[in-house]
Amino acid sequence: MKVWILRHGEAQYRARTDAERELTANGCQEVLASAAHLLGEPLRWIIASPYVRAQQTAERVRQALGFADAVVTVPWLTPDSDPRQALDNLDLYAPDNVLLVSHQPLVGSLISLAVHGHVQQPAGMHTASLAELEADFPLAGAMNLIGVRHPG
Repeated sequence: MKVWILRHGEAQYRARTDAERELTANGCQEVLASAAHLLGEPLRWIIASPYVRAQQTAERVRQALGFADAVVTVPWLTPDSDPRQALDNLDLYAPDNVLLVSHQPLVGSLISLAVHGHVQQPAGMHTASLAELEADFPLAGAMNLIGVRHPG
């Protein structure tokens, strides 16, 4: 299975709540640049945080790829979600190829957990950074980090 982890694009600094922050024009461009790296990849699922900026990011990727299915929204991909719970929930989608759209600090911690088996080495993920991981199953310490691409 392959798992791509995409941090949302650049978002507004102010909104009524953190969950309501929207992508900026620059954030939209960052997302399209990252989506280009997914062209031709056999994605089966696009799974996103319920926060507005992650939903907008996932929808732009979905449109850029011509992905027919709807984005799946889950509560376990918010900024402060537990990376262990996210990895456990990802098992529900194995062995399919999955794109997760989420936030820091979760994305950095999730990559560390998947690759190293702990969260002490969080990956540096800028806005719209895209990490590619591979494994037979999404288990802590059992996934290989293929690479991380940063927009721009």
